[in-house]
Amino acid sequence: METDYLVVGSGAAGLAFADTLLAETNAHITIVDRHAKPGGHWNDAYPFVALHQPSSFYGVNSLELGSGRRDTQGLNAGLHELASGAEVSAYFQRVMNQRLLPSGRVSYHPFCNYLGISDTGEARFESVISGTVTHVQVRRKLVDAYYFGPKVPSTQAPKFRISPGARVVPPNALVNLWQEFAQRPRHFVILGAGKTAMDTGLWLLDRGAPAEAIRWVMPRDSWLINRVTTQPGLEFFEDSIGGQAAQMGALALAHSEDDLFARLEASGQMLRIYPEHKPTMFHFATMSRSETDILRRIRNVIRMGRVQAVEIDALVLDGGRLFMEPGSIYIDCTASAVEKRPMQPVFQPGKVVLQVVRMPLPTFSAALIAYVEARYESDERKNTLCATTPFPENPLGFARAMLVNIRNQFQWSQDKDLRNWIRESRLDGFGKMIAGIDKGDTEKMALLATLRSNTVAATVNIPQLLVG
Repeated sequence: METDYLVVGSGAAGLAFADTLLAETNAHITIVDRHAKPGGHWNDAYPFVALHQPSSFYGVNSLELGSGRRDTQGLNAGLHELASGAEVSAYFQRVMNQRLLPSGRVSYHPFCNYLGISDTGEARFESVISGTVTHVQVRRKLVDAYYFGPKVPSTQAPKFRISPGARVVPPNALVNLWQEFAQRPRHFVILGAGKTAMDTGLWLLDRGAPAEAIRWVMPRDSWLINRVTTQPGLEFFEDSIGGQAAQMGALALAHSEDDLFARLEASGQMLRIYPEHKPTMFHFATMSRSETDILRRIRNVIRMGRVQAVEIDALVLDGGRLFMEPGSIYIDCTASAVEKRPMQPVFQPGKVVLQVVRMPLPTFSAALIAYVEARYESDERKNTLCATTPFPENPLGFARAMLVNIRNQFQWSQDKDLRNWIRESRLDGFGKMIAGIDKGDTEKMALLATLRSNTVAATVNIPQLLVG
């Protein structure tokens, strides 16, 4: 078969890229994925997973996710809705069936493994069911939508030793505990400190697990984005645009990592679960104050490094061996959402490698990359517009990511067509909000002016902060 673009991966980024490319070109697109249905890692995620930033700017450009409502119940009350994992999976099914396939220019091949390029220069993929190998002549470009793809615990083998008889499960198994174990568990041990572990703690507490029955192995505490600062809509202008101004102000004035995050926490931009402990991790996880308040009820936190082994009656950690209650259930949340991979140019000869160009928005990034691919000629020009943003591993990584974000935003602002596309994109959280400001609203205009001046100052100070 022949196609213009072969997209390897039908996860969020692959679909966002295909959706925009379909809108901006007359190209034929072939999509291959190892999953049986679109949605990528959402097919493997734990049942109680949900977005941690608003639904209104996630997914593909052409189809809304959610209704734009604000939650009235639960820990997200008052803020814009967060689609559940089931809602996201159903949404991506609609994207495929109502948007991509009806175009007549998209060919979709689920449950297939991509095999790479043959000696004759053709791409190949193999059906998981039949074993049939299909050869594809790619007229324009191969699109790697797996490179920056997130991982989930259910698909990753634990990196620690498990003794026979020790009960270690992924978060997915929690909803079927009554089937998994004949006796009701009395002690839960959460392994890992990332967003999956936080979700697991919230789920256990919400389902009635006593806080004293939960032990949390936390190799590193984490700084968290305050979700109120991510909200779209003019009613949240001071929280979101004011929050951006405060972030840039902190980046402009800080003289060290500790000083930076002290300023960010004081201005309400960053949260931490345990104020008495200094976080050394930052992965752009986003939570509400209500969620951090609930998680703070878990007081039995083990800070002895990473797990080396789980035994029947003990944990072996970097910092030593710790005896545990008999019959404990260990919930493995240790899989890293994003594997450490070196950044590389997005645009390469005959190839597009999807990566994040505005952290932390993978679907906006993929859609913008597709627009740039469709509208610009040279890979050099395209890569100037799409510098990859490094995924942060530690708090100072936040400053590094913001610097690339600022530089990319400046490049985009200098191009009228791209600037207009971004303003109209539903995946851009704040573009329409800013464009819709009444120029006579002096308070909002003053806040925008502060954001601009702080951003300029941050651009000067961040390089000094990174080497200091």
